Amino acid sequence: MTDALRRLGAALERAEYTVDGVRTLLGPVAGGALARDEIVPALRASGGGSPLETLLRLFWLQVPVAGGGLVDELVAAGFAEVSGDEVRARLRVEPVEGDGHVGYAVSDLRVRPGSGGTVRPDHVVGTGGASASLARLAVHSPVDNVLDVGTGCGVQALHLAGRAGRITATDVNPRALELAALSAGLSGVGEVEFLEGSLLEPVAGRRFDLIVSNPPFVVAPPGPRYVYRESGLPGDEFCRRLVVEAPRLLNEGGQCRFLANWLQVKGVPWEERVGGWIEESGCDAWVVQRDVQDPAEYAELWLRDSAEAGTPEYRRRYDAWLDHFERHDVTGIGFGWIALRTPAGGRPATRIEELRHAVEEPVGAYVARILDGFTGARNFSTACGKSLRAVAGLVQEQIGPPGAEDPERIVLRQRDRLRRAAGVGTVEAALAGVCDGSLPLEPLLDAIAQLMGLDQAEVWAHAEAVLPELIADGFFEFAPEG
Repeated sequence: MTDALRRLGAALERAEYTVDGVRTLLGPVAGGALARDEIVPALRASGGGSPLETLLRLFWLQVPVAGGGLVDELVAAGFAEVSGDEVRARLRVEPVEGDGHVGYAVSDLRVRPGSGGTVRPDHVVGTGGASASLARLAVHSPVDNVLDVGTGCGVQALHLAGRAGRITATDVNPRALELAALSAGLSGVGEVEFLEGSLLEPVAGRRFDLIVSNPPFVVAPPGPRYVYRESGLPGDEFCRRLVVEAPRLLNEGGQCRFLANWLQVKGVPWEERVGGWIEESGCDAWVVQRDVQDPAEYAELWLRDSAEAGTPEYRRRYDAWLDHFERHDVTGIGFGWIALRTPAGGRPATRIEELRHAVEEPVGAYVARILDGFTGARNFSTACGKSLRAVAGLVQEQIGPPGAEDPERIVLRQRDRLRRAAGVGTVEAALAGVCDGSLPLEPLLDAIAQLMGLDQAEVWAHAEAVLPELIADGFFEFAPEG
């Protein structure tokens, strides 16, 4: 069956059924409408009957198509079925894009709000914004042994296949594992180990270099549960357990990259709640809150997701979500990512912060350098004997009246990576201009003090005070030794 799936996947690719192919076919107007879940412009743009147009209609738009050719092969493989004189999709097969085309994800058909359809409890969801975010967050360098917790349709295995030696994927939902295996087969991905079970139970006692997870993080009231998004544990307990327990399965130098939701509870800063998880993990950590929704926004999002909006049960279910949050003093729900790394020694270095602005993607390509900055800042001393360098891509902005001898404010700004900006003094600005890693810090500070006519001891004390934060924020880094 695997060889047959691989050949079928190759046929889909020859038909140009890729994200780039679909994007080119639809153009910006129909593509934009489809992103808003409006299919009429896409139907108008895909009526020519080419293999690509037929596949788009069958799997992406989920409308009947005529049989023949590749469509008949898809029927024989179980991805579609004959309905009278037409063929309808049984499963959703969608192309996946990463660094180019990486394969096909197989999932259950989408149930659009207002369609009258219902989402089954063991529904397997396809690709989306969250899975794409995790793919960008994951390690982008070769790793030997990877674990994907809560694999769903297996999309992370497709993204990781080109750089992972071995992949193990787990899920509590047997149906998800079946469809994930189809995703791997269609995509020509080598051997993936699929294991059934909750959280880390299927791999107890094993070790991995990288653990990734887009977990069932949705915080929902008691009632109907959709296994792809809700764990059944109270509140954000699943995410807490994942953060605390996963590092125990890491090899030395291993990393975790997770998406997560966390509750914002009245009277308790969210940083404090999540910080408790991080402390239990014992890892170097970077926690980033990318978005916050109030209880009503959150309930509306997930009621739309399960196609409950517009149904007779909608108001009752909406009330249940709001009652649940009120009982637990929930004022908001945060969404973001968590990156963990086993510490090299000493006290773990952590940062918990909010970043709402756009950052350079894929962020996973430089998470390790971000964590290095936190550990470097923790161990920094002007007398450490190491060489610092300003990171590439910094620009300096000076603010003040035209022609003024001294600017009122100096700002260093990163043009890439996290695109942070920091107000700095003249000493830090001067250091950023000359600090290229070729000389130790001490003579540079002495030269700056002499050129600016400043007291040497004061310059050293100032650098000792401000450089750790600038290192942690990624404006300076330690130059490689040797």
